[in-house]
Amino acid sequence: MKKIILMSGLMLIALYSLATTPTVAVQKAFEKKFPNSTKLKWRKENPTEWEAEFTINKENISANFAIDGTWLETEREIKVAELPEAVRDAIQKQYPGWKITEADKTETAKTGTIYEADLKKGKEKNEVAYLENGMPVKE
Repeated sequence: MKKIILMSGLMLIALYSLATTPTVAVQKAFEKKFPNSTKLKWRKENPTEWEAEFTINKENISANFAIDGTWLETEREIKVAELPEAVRDAIQKQYPGWKITEADKTETAKTGTIYEADLKKGKEKNEVAYLENGMPVKE
């Protein structure tokens, strides 16, 4: 019996890792939200979530959807200079001496718009997230 349960579990893991096509609900939700997308690639983020990586007007974008098609978030890489001033000020105050190496603007169904930044100081690295007004967000 233990062997049957173990084999069933292994088969489910294998099927999960091989899944490259999201549910019809996810595909329809994506097409409705991003009708002008190109270079679409799907990957399963976890058992209940799909991530689409695609391009619109030469901009690389990713969007996540729940398995039922509910939109969860859209992430776009932005230039560090495009971070709101309040976000840059908050980072400088909270992380003096750290350099912002990368920035993203993420629109989420749960939190609204947040700005994420990758920070580096020597060999140390950190990722932070803030609302537009400079208030930190826990992810």
